[in-house]
Amino acid sequence: MQKEITIIRPDDWHVHLRDSEALAFTVKDAARNFGRSIVMPNLDPPVLTTAQALSYRERILSNRPKNSHWQPLMVIYLTDKTAPEEITKAKASGKVFGCKYYPAGATTNSASGVTDLKKIFPVLSQMEKEGVPLLLHGEVTDQNVDIFDRESIFIDLHLKELVS
Repeated sequence: MQKEITIIRPDDWHVHLRDSEALAFTVKDAARNFGRSIVMPNLDPPVLTTAQALSYRERILSNRPKNSHWQPLMVIYLTDKTAPEEITKAKASGKVFGCKYYPAGATTNSASGVTDLKKIFPVLSQMEKEGVPLLLHGEVTDQNVDIFDRESIFIDLHLKELVS
């Protein structure tokens, strides 16, 4: 029985490449160490549409080292205003891997995030139809909830509803 495995080229399932000057450094590091990376969309301004994701992807690839086979997997930032049709465009692009849920105000550059999960139920339904993964920043933003309890409260209040 085999007792070990060797991971030749791991994937990074959560990378912040940022933009502008930082991009040259972050892309080089990601390309050196990984085969693929899921690129977080919480830039300033955020990556809200398929067109923006594809434009960001081009900026990323223009910084990829020559002879590198590393691939950025693009993600769209969900907001209260994201339309179900955007999910169809994302899937059709073949370049957008998933959509990221940030609660408004929960983390870096999340001011444009979702204020109420119920507002994006039509989008989540379209994601399910299209087979587009939902990537969660799962925490509540209630200031009355201890910072160390925000993830477990999110699970109890929201995640259970999403998976049912």
